[in-house]
Amino acid sequence: MMGAMTWLAAAGAVLVAAFVKGAIGLGFPTVATPLLTLFVDVKTAVVVLILPNIVMDSFQFARRGAPMAVVRRMAVLILAGGVGTVLGTALLVVLSSRTVMLVLGVFVLLFVALSLLRVAPTVGPGWEPWLSPAVGLLAGVAGGVTNVYGTTLILYFYALGMAKHEFVASLALTFLVTKIVQLGSVAWYGLLTWPLVGISLVLTAVALAAFRLGTRVQDRLEQRAFNRAVLAFLGVLGVWLVARALSAPA
Repeated sequence: MMGAMTWLAAAGAVLVAAFVKGAIGLGFPTVATPLLTLFVDVKTAVVVLILPNIVMDSFQFARRGAPMAVVRRMAVLILAGGVGTVLGTALLVVLSSRTVMLVLGVFVLLFVALSLLRVAPTVGPGWEPWLSPAVGLLAGVAGGVTNVYGTTLILYFYALGMAKHEFVASLALTFLVTKIVQLGSVAWYGLLTWPLVGISLVLTAVALAAFRLGTRVQDRLEQRAFNRAVLAFLGVLGVWLVARALSAPA
């Protein structure tokens, strides 16, 4: 078990990541995981961050009344994402995660560049019933191979032109289901020990404090400013994915 100073530093990393998630509705595992791996091993970082993520996504989805319209709209996408996760996990045997991360990162940066040039692709309402299963499947496969589930979904929801609160609720719901499955998986494989449960609960309390502050920022962001914040996050994420892929062993 790591020392008290290590977990104090880890709590600081969680505070930063939770504030980002509260402000723009996404980014907690993307920010927290690499920061936490500066202090603990990757498996420990992944395990202790699952519970805070579930709690924050639950609050994020429920804070405006847990809209059932979002549940109905996302149902097929989430189901396809579950299938994609199984396929993606199987692809780990034959496909390089380095290649997938590189392609994903380049695609994200291209999307951001097109958005800044105001020629970003958009998805009309008529296309959504046909594209949602494919997007869910793709997100699941990408997540199964790289553990980066959100990127595909963020791009898709942004292209749909969702309003701020619907965007946040849709992400929260899809992330919530994914993380519950992940929690069951790590428990099944014996990675979730009781000491780590205790640490995860402490980090959850820490995360909620910063998350609440972040949601206040989100509520004050106008739609245009919110869109810019999401694009800025995607830009950083794209650079990080490309850098991580290029630095990984071939």
